Amino acid sequence: MTATGQHAPELRAAARHLGRRRFLTGTGAAAALAFATNLPTAGVAGAAELDAARVAADPFTLGVASGDPQPSSVLLWTRLAPSPYEENGGLPARRVTVHWELAHDARFRRVARRGTAVAHPEFNHAVHVQVDHLDEGRVYYYRFRTGRWTSETGRTRTAPSAYGRVGSLTLAAVSCQAYHDGYFTALKHLAEDDVDVVFHLGDYLYEYAVNAAGGARKYTDRVLPDVFNRETLTLDDYRRRYALYKSDPDLRAAHAAHPFVVTWDDHETENNYADDIPENDVPPEEFLLRRASAYRAYWENQPLRRPQRPSGPDMRLYRRLGWGRLAQFDILDTRQYRSDQAYGDGAHVPGPETLDPKRTITGATQERWLIDGWRRSRALWNVVPQQVTFSQRKFDLNPVAKVSMDAWDGYVASRNRVLAGAKAAGVDNLMVLTGDVHVGYAFDIKADFDDPSSRTVGTEIVATSVASGKDGAEKPANWDTYMRANPHLKFYNGRRGYVTVRLGREEARADFKTVAAVTTPGAPLRVAASFRTAAGEPGLHPA
Repeated sequence: MTATGQHAPELRAAARHLGRRRFLTGTGAAAALAFATNLPTAGVAGAAELDAARVAADPFTLGVASGDPQPSSVLLWTRLAPSPYEENGGLPARRVTVHWELAHDARFRRVARRGTAVAHPEFNHAVHVQVDHLDEGRVYYYRFRTGRWTSETGRTRTAPSAYGRVGSLTLAAVSCQAYHDGYFTALKHLAEDDVDVVFHLGDYLYEYAVNAAGGARKYTDRVLPDVFNRETLTLDDYRRRYALYKSDPDLRAAHAAHPFVVTWDDHETENNYADDIPENDVPPEEFLLRRASAYRAYWENQPLRRPQRPSGPDMRLYRRLGWGRLAQFDILDTRQYRSDQAYGDGAHVPGPETLDPKRTITGATQERWLIDGWRRSRALWNVVPQQVTFSQRKFDLNPVAKVSMDAWDGYVASRNRVLAGAKAAGVDNLMVLTGDVHVGYAFDIKADFDDPSSRTVGTEIVATSVASGKDGAEKPANWDTYMRANPHLKFYNGRRGYVTVRLGREEARADFKTVAAVTTPGAPLRVAASFRTAAGEPGLHPA
C-alpha cells in the first residue's frame, strides 16, 4: 500500500498476471490477498499472545452486536480497538483472549452460557462467537471482558422453533447510512423501538472521503483524522472506515439493542459495481483485490457466522433464516453475481439488453436457491430482504419511460423468472424488503407491471436511508410524476428514517417512520404513513 492509499504498482502488476480465472481459485485468491495485505495464506497465524492486563485503554470502543438468530443459537460480535482510528485499532499484532457471557437477565445473575474466544490480529481483533444449545424464542443479554475492561451489555434473542406456531414478529428495515451526510438519529430511535430483529439492507458504509468536520455533520468539537479524507481502496482503508462508523453512538446503540441480519449493496465496496466489473476504468483483476479487501473488512465488522467468512474476493452472503411457521427470510446478494448494467448504470429506456434472458441480477445459482427454497417453505410469509428496487419504477410520463438500469428494471428476465418461481411454488404472501434509493416506497408487486389491472402478487416495502441524501423532503420534486407514472406505487416519502413491519397470522402492517432532519442531531420520530396487507390477499391498504 502506498502512502496515498493506492495499491502498490507491483500489486497491480501481480493482479494482472494472475488473471481472473486463476485469481478466483482458492490458491490464487489467497496468494493475491496475502500479497495485498501481508496476511497469512493458510488459516490463522500463531501470533504471540498479549497479556490482557496490558491493554491500557477501553478496547470495546466499537460496541457489541449480535446477528442471524436461529432457534437454539445466536452469533455474538465485538472488535477490540482501544484507539479505533489507528492502524490495527491501536493494538499490537498479538492475539488477545476475550471472555464472554450470555445471561437470561441484564444483571447477569442467571448466566446461561459463558466461555472464551480469541481476538486474532489477522482478523483485526474481531470476535465472532456462536453460542449454541440455547432455548428457542428467548431474549438473552450478553457482554465481553478482557483484562480489566468490560463491554456494554447487548440484548439479543433466539428465533422460535422451526415448527412453532408464532403469533407475530416485528422487524425493522434500514439502509444507506452515509456518515458524511448526517447524524444517525434514526438509529437512536430504532434502538428504543420494540422490534424483534433488524434487517440492514445495504450501504452500511460509503467509500467516499469524509473530511475533518464529518461532512454535513459539521463537527466543532472534534477533528477527524486525514486518513478518512480519501476513498477507501485497501484493507486498512475499509477497516478504519468501519471504525469511524461504529464510533457513532446511535449505531452502537441499535446494534446493542437488537439482533441484526445484514446484507450489502455496492458502497461497502464501490458504487454500482457489478460482479468483477468496477465503476471506473480499472482492470477487473485489480478491482477484485479491492473487492477482497472490502469483503474481508465487512465480515470482520459484522455479526456474521462462519459460513459467511470470505475467501479472497468471494463471500457467500445469501442465506435463509426462519421464524417458526410464520416467516421465512431469503436474504439476497444482488451485487456479487450480477451481469453488468445495461446501457450504463443510470436511467435509460428499456431495450433488447434489459430483456435479454441471459442477463441476471442474482446469478443462476442464487436464483435456483431462492426458488427451491420457496418450494420447500411452510411459512405463512415469504420475505426477501435485498438491495435494489424490485418493482417497476418509471421515472417519467413518456410513452416509453426511463427506468433504473441498476435495479431489477434493468434485469427484467431475472424478475420474471423470480415471479414465475414464486407462482409455481404457491407463494401466497410474498414480501420484498428493499433499500438503496434513499426514500420510502410502498409498492404492490404486479403480475404484469405494464397492466395496472393485472393481479397483485406481493408487496414491496422500501426503507428510506438512515442519513444518505441529507435531510430530504416529505414530497421530493418528482413526487407527482412518480405517483402518476407508477399506479402500483402506493406511498413515496423522501425523509430519512426506517420502516417497521409487523407480521401476524391475519395481516402484515408496515409503519414508515421518519425524522425531519439529520444534518442536525436530535430530531423527533414520526410515523409518516402505515399500510396493511391481509394474509392471502396481496395488496396494500392504508392502516
